[in-house]
Amino acid sequence: MWLFLQKETNFFTAPLKVLHIAPELCFIERMQALPNLEYITGDIESPLATVKMDVHQIPFENNSFDVVFCNHVMEHVDDDILACKEINRVLKPNGWGIIQSPIYDLKETIEDKSITDPRERERLFGQRDHVRKYGKDYASRLSQSGLLVEENLFVQQLDPQLVIQHALPPQEIIFYCKKGL
Repeated sequence: MWLFLQKETNFFTAPLKVLHIAPELCFIERMQALPNLEYITGDIESPLATVKMDVHQIPFENNSFDVVFCNHVMEHVDDDILACKEINRVLKPNGWGIIQSPIYDLKETIEDKSITDPRERERLFGQRDHVRKYGKDYASRLSQSGLLVEENLFVQQLDPQLVIQHALPPQEIIFYCKKGL
């Protein structure tokens, strides 16, 4: 993601207000140190976040953020479409975001809200706390929220040596989102 932000966005140069949902430890200090950012972190339970929040009800006004990051969250939440509607709501009119999740070689996402047993969730969805397993319909599914979701093939277009150097998954798709209607 860092490499994508450097090469494909204005993340390091423009004055941006950023919401990072469920922030990854490896990014927090780096992003906080960027003088062009107003960087806010939010999470429902992590003590790393500055704001305690539920992604289903983001506690900020409409059109508040230039950028929203939300990585490896949607496979855990009760209603991924509602969560994405909230992200769309808080993005400014020209706002954008990255919403990553594990994607499997499935035509369509599988989910069954009646499955609550952690062992059965692990068997079906790949992890005990996952509530769905995303398939190739991930982008179109998230688009149901109003977000405009692009499947960016940035990693697949990089020099193979750079992919090896940064230990990138060679088939990684970056789900780059823009505020929709």
